Amino acid sequence: MLQAYLHSPYEAGTDEAGRGCLAGPVTAAAIILEPDFSHKTLNDSKLLTERQRKQIQPLLEEAALAYAVAHVFPETIDKINILNASIKAMHMALDQLAHIPEYILVDGNRFKPYENIPHTCVVKGDGKFLHIAAASVLAKTARDAYMEQIHLEYPMYQWINNKGYPTKAHREAIRKYGPCEYHRKSFRLLPEQLELEF
Repeated sequence: MLQAYLHSPYEAGTDEAGRGCLAGPVTAAAIILEPDFSHKTLNDSKLLTERQRKQIQPLLEEAALAYAVAHVFPETIDKINILNASIKAMHMALDQLAHIPEYILVDGNRFKPYENIPHTCVVKGDGKFLHIAAASVLAKTARDAYMEQIHLEYPMYQWINNKGYPTKAHREAIRKYGPCEYHRKSFRLLPEQLELEF
């Protein structure tokens, strides 16, 4: 059973999706849930099916006191690195919340202070706290929707299936067609990569 919050009922949970991808944004969500919110299926988004995530998403949005999602795109990822981009995405999501949280609970072990709001990092927090799990679902569904949209521009990369992750088919498409503007140029796009022409 996931815990509702650590310090305050008006605590924001935040998490990101897409850190390990070769293409597309890193996406973060922040959410403040109603203090009495519960859901029997909600868990770390990686443990849910795509169908479950899509079913839960609108329930979370309806049950939230406040929520927001933010993307940080490849050009910025390449400039500031993926860790800083992930934290930037979380800050951007927190910026958009309609209510200022009293506390922030962050999935993972790295974060930069946000405003003057106290925070705690929780390793594997998306499997321990409801609001971090909720943020993981919102981040994942928003990012997947974005990747499905840009798949229409570049169907050869099969982002509708791999969502930009380094699958064999994705890497074979990069080898065949080269990278596009949605690829993260600072990432090792091919296993044997020395230098790619951009």
